[in-house]
Amino acid sequence: MQSIQPALRYVATSLFTLLHSSISLSFIETLLRFYRSSIDLRSCLFTWTISVEMSKAGAFDLASGLGGKIEKDDVLSAVDKYEKYHASFGGVEEDRKANYTDMVNKYYDLVTSFYEYGWGESFHFAPRWKGESLRESIKRHEHFLALQLGLKPGQKVLDVGCGIGGPLREIARFSSTSVMGINNNEYQITRGKALNRFAGVDQTCDFTKADFMKMPFPENNFDAVYAIEATCHAPDAVGCYKEIFRVLKPGQSFAAYEWCMTDAFDPNNQEHQKIKAEIEIGDGLPDIRSTRQCLAALKEAGFEVIWEQDLAKDSPLSWYLPLDTSHFSLSSFRLTAAGRFFTKNMVMALEYVGLAPKGSQRVQSFLEKAAEGLVAGGKKEIFTPMYFFLARKPQ
Repeated sequence: MQSIQPALRYVATSLFTLLHSSISLSFIETLLRFYRSSIDLRSCLFTWTISVEMSKAGAFDLASGLGGKIEKDDVLSAVDKYEKYHASFGGVEEDRKANYTDMVNKYYDLVTSFYEYGWGESFHFAPRWKGESLRESIKRHEHFLALQLGLKPGQKVLDVGCGIGGPLREIARFSSTSVMGINNNEYQITRGKALNRFAGVDQTCDFTKADFMKMPFPENNFDAVYAIEATCHAPDAVGCYKEIFRVLKPGQSFAAYEWCMTDAFDPNNQEHQKIKAEIEIGDGLPDIRSTRQCLAALKEAGFEVIWEQDLAKDSPLSWYLPLDTSHFSLSSFRLTAAGRFFTKNMVMALEYVGLAPKGSQRVQSFLEKAAEGLVAGGKKEIFTPMYFFLARKPQ
C-alpha cells in the first residue's frame, strides 16, 4: 500500500494542475496509462476531461474547502455527530429541532465546498424551460422573486439564510438594491464576503452572522425580505416567520421558496418516509413541513398571503432533472451520473493521499443519498423544493 501512495499523490496533484490548464488530451492519456497499475482511471477519462473544460472551480477549491471552519482532524468526528441526529442513524426529530443550530452549522461546514463545486454560487433548484441551461433557470428564478417583491433601486432588502450569497449578488445587481444576508455559518459568510469583493458589490451587499430565529435587527427595518430554500432549516416555522414579520416594514412583502412535502405525501407509507429521511439527512433538515403547514404558519405570524403555488407543477422540465441519473447535460455535467462518479472517485483519492480530511467520502455519500431521495420525491410528487408564496405585512 505504501509503495503506491507516492504515485497516487502525484496523480492527484497532476489532476489538480490539469483542472486549471489546457494540457492536451494526449498528455492526460499518457499520464493515466503510466499509472494504470496503481489506479484505474481510464473508464472515467472522457467524463473527467469534459469536467475539466466545463468548470471554473476545480479540485483545489473542493479539497481546500472540505470541512469549512472545522479543523481538518475533527471532520470525521463532526460527520459522526451530524449523522447521529438523523433517523437512519437512530436520531429523532425532537433532538434535531432542539439542536438545530449545531446540526445545520455542521452540515454547511461539511457540504458547502461540494455545493459550490457542483452548483456554483446559488444552491437552489428552479423551474426550467426547454433549451434553458440550469444556470440560466437559476438566474431567472432569482429575477422572478425580485419582480414579485417589486424591488426598487436603493431599497434595503434582507436575504434570510443566504448561503454564500449567489442569489444575494444576482438580485442586488438585477434590482439595484442593497441586500443584507443573514447566515449562522461562519465559513459561508467568509466565503460570501470574498465573492462580494470579487463581484464588486461589497459596498451595497453584506452579511450578518446570526440565527434567523433571533435576528439582531430592529423592528420595521427592511423594505423587503426573501428566503430561497432556507427557512426549511428552521425548527419552528411560526417562530421563523414571526421574526421576519418583526423586521419587515409595514405594508412591505416577504417572498420565499420553501422545501415542502406535498398533499401526495402519506406519513403511513414506509417508502415515502424513507425518501423524506434521505432528504433530511442529505440536506440538514430537522423536519420537512407540508405546504399546508407553511401556509398556516404564515397566517399565524400575521402575514396576509397574496398568492401561493407549488411552482414545480407547471415546470416544462422537471426540477430534479439535474440530479436524475438517466439525464446527461454538458452544461451541468458535475451533477450527472458521470460527473458524480468522477467526483466520488476524486474525493476517495483526495482523502487517501491526505489532501482531503478523513470523513470527506462519507459527506459525499450522504449527499448522494440526498440526490436519490430528491429525485424519488420529485418523481412521486410527494416533495417540492419550490413552494412559492408572496405575503405582505399589514400597514
